[in-house]
Amino acid sequence: QVQLVESGGGLVQAGGSLRLSCAASGRTFSDYAMGWFRQAPGKEREFVTFISRSGGSTYYADSVKGRFTISRDNAKNTVYLQMNSLKPEDTAVYYCAATRGGPLRAQSGYDYWGQGTQVTVSS
Repeated sequence: QVQLVESGGGLVQAGGSLRLSCAASGRTFSDYAMGWFRQAPGKEREFVTFISRSGGSTYYADSVKGRFTISRDNAKNTVYLQMNSLKPEDTAVYYCAATRGGPLRAQSGYDYWGQGTQVTVSS
């Protein structure tokens, strides 16, 4: 089992920044690729970004490319999501997820999920 706990969400004005963290425990963190997903009110959960086990490979949804950056610190068992130039449409609950191997842009590819952290961007 892997336990994931997100933090860092909050209320920010459009154009501002937030940094989300996801702390993992329970298994060897570096064995897992990590992803971030989000779910806006009334919408389905959608892929945001993922990072490979070593951190050497990342991928972003077009909607966040150039604004969001995913990173990880395997020594701290933590993955981060730096979000810049935030827009009201980024408002959502953000979830981190872990997988040992699966389609990294699909929810079904992930084995473990955090409880989510709310991000609200005001206009």
